[in-house]
Amino acid sequence: MIETSLQTLPHGITLSCRSSGEKGRPVLMFLHGFPEAAFVWDGLLEHFAKPENGGFRCIAPNLRGFEQSSAPADIAAYRPKHLVQDIAALIAIEGPQIECLVAHDWGGAVAWNLAAGQPQLMKKLAIINSPHPGTFLRELQHSPAQQAASAYMNFLIRPDAETLLAANDYQRLWTFFTNMGAADGPYPWLTDSVRAQYREVWQRGLTGQLNYYRASPLRPPRPGPPHNDPAAAAVTIPREMLEVHLPTLVLWAMNDTALPPALLDGLDDYVPQMTLKRIEGATHWIVHEQPELVARCLQQFLA
Repeated sequence: MIETSLQTLPHGITLSCRSSGEKGRPVLMFLHGFPEAAFVWDGLLEHFAKPENGGFRCIAPNLRGFEQSSAPADIAAYRPKHLVQDIAALIAIEGPQIECLVAHDWGGAVAWNLAAGQPQLMKKLAIINSPHPGTFLRELQHSPAQQAASAYMNFLIRPDAETLLAANDYQRLWTFFTNMGAADGPYPWLTDSVRAQYREVWQRGLTGQLNYYRASPLRPPRPGPPHNDPAAAAVTIPREMLEVHLPTLVLWAMNDTALPPALLDGLDDYVPQMTLKRIEGATHWIVHEQPELVARCLQQFLA
């Protein structure tokens, strides 16, 4: 059974959380991406809480800016150090150390940073289609293919993005699932009930969610007028902020049009204890598309 709660952190941010399993059991924590919310993990929360699957305490917070979690107005409040602080504080409440941090998309961006900077908070890391900041920066700076694949990011930072995304029953947001997925339908997971869950999240406001993109320079450069925006071209990241020395599972859906497989090149240099599983025929939304496969891979990694 999924329980919901509001968890107020010591630094004043409140995260709305979904959980399953008994308190006091080893903890798995799941971080979602955009334009999603914590509910996308419900099946895995219930799966791993069962005694035969480990009997874990499973927690999925809505990241700041999403659902009922705090949504600060200041764009700077969505910089990585603040996002990492939220999850570190939540782990401390449940911890002091969790068994595994499981993350997808923007949740993965937070998880990569947390694992590099505070590895003592977790025993293992599992990443699902979320680019490592080192390889992502390299590709954004030097790969026209990645720059084209990430061009949507520069749409999401527009001041009118909220209005455009909400128009016609969120028509543009639904295309994130179809355009970043298979070229052709059908999308059997995108049922009426799942659509209703997404609408409920989006109707609470999109600004906090879009501020993740506005706060991050890891976007394709926009040289010349009217923008003169160097974005990723002006970024350097110290090596010590990129290395992850934890057992790490990377699940990579190979049909992800936003995150081409070139992002995997050189990843083992930053993550020497990596287990990489390439999933053919799956897209960026693999957690929705193939939850049983994701659960099975995680189960093997946790064993």
